[in-house]
Amino acid sequence: MKTGIRTRVYTTTRSIVRLGMLGCFATPFLAGGQTPASQRPEAVSAKLVQTVRAATQQFVDVNAATAAGYKPFLGCITGPDMGAMGVHYVNADLVSGGQMDATQPQALIYEPTAGGMRLVGVEFIALSVPWLAQNPAPPVLEGQSFQFIDTPNRYGLPALFELHVWAWRDNPNGAFVDWNTHVTCEKQ
Repeated sequence: MKTGIRTRVYTTTRSIVRLGMLGCFATPFLAGGQTPASQRPEAVSAKLVQTVRAATQQFVDVNAATAAGYKPFLGCITGPDMGAMGVHYVNADLVSGGQMDATQPQALIYEPTAGGMRLVGVEFIALSVPWLAQNPAPPVLEGQSFQFIDTPNRYGLPALFELHVWAWRDNPNGAFVDWNTHVTCEKQ
C-alpha cells in the first residue's frame, strides 16, 4: 500500500513539475513574449506571503495562538547547517487531508528570543493518505506546490505534504523553502 501511494505521489508530482515547467517556458512565447505582471511567479509568491501575513497578524502574540488552539509541537527544530525552522505551534483541528486555505495555516512558526516568542512564518500541512483519497494530486496553494515528506521521518509523523511560508522573517533561500538561515533556536 505504501509503495502504491509513494509511486502515485512521485508520478503525480513529476507530472505537475513538468506541466509547471512547460507553462513557465511556453506562456511568454504564446503571449507574444511577455507574461502579465499579475501572472509572474514573483507576483503570485508575493500575494501568498501577503495573504498569510494578513491572516496571521492576530497571532503575533503567541498567547493569541494558544487561545486559538495552536499548541507547541516538538520544540525548536534546527538543522546542523541549514538554519532552523523554529517552534511549530500546531492546530490539530486544522490538520487533515481535506482543504487548503491560505488564511488558515495548520502551524504557526515562532522563533525563541530573549523577549519571548517571535512569529516568523507558517506551515501548511496535509496528511497524504486522506489528501490523496480526496484529491488526484498533491496540494498546491496559490501556485506553490507542497513538498512530500514520507514516513518514517525525523518527526515521527505519518506521510504528509507541507509548505512553509516565511511571511514574518525574510529567508534568503526563498519564501517557501523549509529551512531559514535567518531563524535560530538560540535565544537572541
